[in-house]
Parts: sequence; C-alpha cells; structure tokens
Amino acid sequence: MKLNTEILKYINQSVLCWLATCNPEGQPNVSPKELFTPQGENQMVIANVASPQSVKNIQQNPKVCLSFVDILVQKGYQLKGTASIIKKEDPNFLKLNKNLKTMAGDKYPYDSIILIQLESAKQILAPSYILYPEITVEQKIADAKKQYGLGV
Repeated sequence: MKLNTEILKYINQSVLCWLATCNPEGQPNVSPKELFTPQGENQMVIANVASPQSVKNIQQNPKVCLSFVDILVQKGYQLKGTASIIKKEDPNFLKLNKNLKTMAGDKYPYDSIILIQLESAKQILAPSYILYPEITVEQKIADAKKQYGLGV
C-alpha cells in the first residue's frame, strides 16, 4: 500500500491521529497521538509520547489501526498495518526521528518511535455524505463550524 496524495492531504490537515492496538486477550486500546508523519511511501512514524499501553500492546500484538479525520470536512482515512517500536539505541532511530524531532522541538520528550508498515487504507466519511450525497464540502464545513460554535 502506498500513501497517495489524497491520504497525505488528510494526514497534513489533521491535528491528532488515533492509534488503535489490542492486547493478547483482544482488549482494544485507542490513544490520541500528536506527533505523527509519513515515512517514505508506505510507512508512518509516531513519537511515543506518554503511550505505555500502546507500546506494551504493540510488543505483544503488532497489528494496529491508525485513523485521522479533518474535523471540519468530516473526512479522513483509516490505515492498517504492522507496528514496531524503535528505541533511541536503534541505528534507524535518527533517520526515522528527523521529521518528528522538528515537529516536537524540546516540548515533547520521547525515547522511542512507533513505526508502522502500512498494509491497507480505507476512506472515512461522515454518514451525512452517504445519506445526503448532494452535500458539498463547503456545506459540511459551515455546518461543523456552526455545530461546534466556531463561527461561520
């Protein structure tokens, strides 16, 4: 699976992404992530900032799902893949950390990175796009701004 321009657009428009993991017993965990970026054509990297449960789950079950949605447009993507934990001691850490470090600066300390080898992508759409196919993106943005009190 390759990250195409449409997926990259929604990654860049998203402030947070959500990483879903499962423990060996199948109990899910969903955790917001602030520092994430594409790595090449088919990988994502996430800074491990205060995510002990995500790391523990990945070490026991590496299958993950990452989702991000532009909250005003109410569209985004769900990416699935296999994750691994890259620690500072790993020779690949510096290369993988380059863009994350630029984003984090000194504000967010972290000692490891979650590297996801992407396997599939699926678009996320608000149900209103299906129920009302004539709705435009501009209408969705105006409706979301009104609903969330962001001004129109």
